[in-house]
Amino acid sequence: MNRSLIDTDILSYFLKGNKQVTKNFELYLNEYPQTTISEITYFEVLSGLTFKKASKQIEQFEKFISTCDILKLSTSSLRTSANIYAELREKGITIGTPDLLISGIALVNNLTLVTNNQKHYQPISELTTSNWNE
Repeated sequence: MNRSLIDTDILSYFLKGNKQVTKNFELYLNEYPQTTISEITYFEVLSGLTFKKASKQIEQFEKFISTCDILKLSTSSLRTSANIYAELREKGITIGTPDLLISGIALVNNLTLVTNNQKHYQPISELTTSNWNE
């Protein structure tokens, strides 16, 4: 198993107790000391829970992420994301800004992106993905 960056959808499955995703988290944590997410994923999950006024879930989420490595945007990751955006746009392909930013963070840190949305990231040829929900 490669060192990985957990995408928002996989983290959501984990937080909801998805058995397959939870099993893969356990396997990963047997090999690596902590889970890695991006600050984009932190924002996406927290904003959704805040909108729902899900205070108990927010508390559980905050407890969980206190054990995670949260990667921040950097000049390098932003440059990489901008290059991906330009390359895809030239081909007539668009993906959302959060996903471009997550991709840049994964690439700059040489991480496999763990996502249930592999087809969405497929146009980014240099990005390695894995699906822990399979």
